[in-house]
Amino acid sequence: MPTDNSKALEIKRLTTPLTFDKLNAYDSEGNIINCIETINEVGYVIEPKEGILSDDEILKYAPKSKAASKVRLKNGFGNLSDALLIHDNLIWISALYYVILLCCSVVMMSTGNKYGMLLILILAIIPLIYMYRVFNLNNYLGSNAKRQERPKSDNVGKTGSIHDSVDVDMGVPSLKRYENEINNLKVLFDIKEGVVRDLIKKRFAPPQITYDRFIAIIDSSHKMFYNQADAATNIIHLAAEDTPRVQGEINNKIDAMQKIIDYIENLTNELVINISNETGSSEEVKNLLNDMENLIDSVKEY
Repeated sequence: MPTDNSKALEIKRLTTPLTFDKLNAYDSEGNIINCIETINEVGYVIEPKEGILSDDEILKYAPKSKAASKVRLKNGFGNLSDALLIHDNLIWISALYYVILLCCSVVMMSTGNKYGMLLILILAIIPLIYMYRVFNLNNYLGSNAKRQERPKSDNVGKTGSIHDSVDVDMGVPSLKRYENEINNLKVLFDIKEGVVRDLIKKRFAPPQITYDRFIAIIDSSHKMFYNQADAATNIIHLAAEDTPRVQGEINNKIDAMQKIIDYIENLTNELVINISNETGSSEEVKNLLNDMENLIDSVKEY
């Protein structure tokens, strides 16, 4: 049974920014992190160690990992992206397989080998059956899970969530697809916010005017992020119909949330560099702060 100390160390490993040396990425313990490449995303994701964190903790501290995808699929609120992440090499292997099969079929056709063509046809169908099984989300469900059930989120913003009192069955069902993305962004923001606050405290030990300015901006970012999240969720739950205008409003809120996360991540990276290089200039950090202030002002207009 994992101890509280082992959990704390694992959570720290999952939430600490990666370090890069030439072409390799490493976690805080010096382990090499493999690059994950899917159709629409390429990146480095730290996988949680087995047997230490609970399913809820995996979703909270490693939401983009394969382990989190397995949890979501097992509990009935995963999607095709989760299935694709778990089998990230399947698309490329299948592409190579069918290229080879196509070359073989050309040879068979040129020789008029009917049995060979029949074999090619069978070999072409078998992977399709396997892929149907892989991408049939119902195959991943645990014995107690039901499709469309969603977990209760522990990651409510510090400013409170308006939608907590809204009936989850309200709204247009087709808009509910945005909820998973919003919840994942909230988890990601909470993690990155905690990391950047620790780095600010380490780099600019209070009391300092610089520290106060940093924290004030992070506080504003937190408030603005959750205002956008709550607004998007309210639209999802209360909209009477699914229209391009409604989708556009939701996407605007999600884009604003993502921009705030991106700036938090950039600030984290600059602070890591600044801390490791005591003689380095903090001009980049100050520029990022100015950019974040401008972003917050512009998001207020959404």
